[in-house]
Amino acid sequence: MTPEDRLASLGYQLPAPPAAAGSYVPTVRTGNLLFCAGTLCLRDGQLTHTGQVGREQTIASAQESAAVCALNTLANIRAAVGSLDRVARIVSVNGFVNGIDGFADSPAVINGASDLFVAVFGEAGKHARAAVSVNGLPKGATTEIQVVVELKD
Repeated sequence: MTPEDRLASLGYQLPAPPAAAGSYVPTVRTGNLLFCAGTLCLRDGQLTHTGQVGREQTIASAQESAAVCALNTLANIRAAVGSLDRVARIVSVNGFVNGIDGFADSPAVINGASDLFVAVFGEAGKHARAAVSVNGLPKGATTEIQVVVELKD
């Protein structure tokens, strides 16, 4: 089963890759590593989740937001290398959570992205990670992730 087949079996479809929103590119490849710029929880150019966890968003809704970020990252990966079959493994995920002051459950929120990567890639989806609470993200987004991927030769 391909990664895209696994996504479909989970009820997901890859979106169109989101365009860069500033002076950067969505991905940069060096050797067999693909560095993915931070992706927000966008669908059709609109944020799916805004506001802070602990105020406007719950941990559960923020996990959904992180999963949307992961889908956008996967779309950028496919656009960069042609197929998700080229992914050897997800190396690392840096997750950012727009949380209220003192919010301490960022790891639970970013599990929304991490769990999706594992569901799609199995053992190759397991990765190193940081999950950080911040006092604001671009456009008021609830979550953002930044990913490094190892590619097959």
